Amino acid sequence: MPDRIDNNNLKKKTLMEKLTNYFGQNIKDKKIVITGGTTGIGKAIADVLVSLGGRVLIFGRDREDFEKAVADIKKQFPDSELYGTPADVTKKEDIDKILSIADTKLGGIDILINNAAVAAPGLTGETYEDYKYAIDTNITGYLAFAQAAAARMKKHKSGHIINIGSMSAESRTPESTIYVATKTAIRGFSTSLRKELNPLGIKVSLIEPGAVTSDMQTDPKKVQHEKVEKLEMLEAYDIAMSTLFCLSQPKRCDIVTMQIRPHLQII
Repeated sequence: MPDRIDNNNLKKKTLMEKLTNYFGQNIKDKKIVITGGTTGIGKAIADVLVSLGGRVLIFGRDREDFEKAVADIKKQFPDSELYGTPADVTKKEDIDKILSIADTKLGGIDILINNAAVAAPGLTGETYEDYKYAIDTNITGYLAFAQAAAARMKKHKSGHIINIGSMSAESRTPESTIYVATKTAIRGFSTSLRKELNPLGIKVSLIEPGAVTSDMQTDPKKVQHEKVEKLEMLEAYDIAMSTLFCLSQPKRCDIVTMQIRPHLQII
């Protein structure tokens, strides 16, 4: 009996090593930038990619969130190569600061996860400044980092840009008109960007999650957790694993668009 148990454990270990090697084949030692990588989906993606040996740069607007994220990742993975700073994608000087860190610490960008975004409500109750900030974050920030990443990737004729969109581009609810506008823009941008960068050997993928637990949700954390239990909401790690799946494909295979919804979310 002990021999059989040992053999089973060995088989499980071998299987896990094979899975780790497969999913980590395009991650280990890669130079990765994650915008909005300090909370929610971005933080979950950072956890997964760091765990597989990625050299990761994260940033977000809030200094406290940034410091918590770095401390947590370092606690989980003490030997990880992690860089970053508080930064806002709407500020040109902050964009330049992040790109400088990417060049000096990472040596460029192999993988870009465009994720930084803010929630935005309907149009009628908002000021010009409010919706301009949402547009600058949710659209201009994506364009700026995609442009910078592509400039670095094309030198090697390889790279992968993943844009985190939203099913709001499809559901188009009236209470989130501004957010819908930005995420619909990201859908079109991703389609066109793939056509532009494809000849350069650069992959572009769009991931559109449905409802996901995050600070952007209006529901309290307890209610969000209850919705997860009821299959009405996703967790951030669901999107992180979907991102890993996109990144783990061989060079011949592109995951162009991926839509992930909670089982009971009907759009």
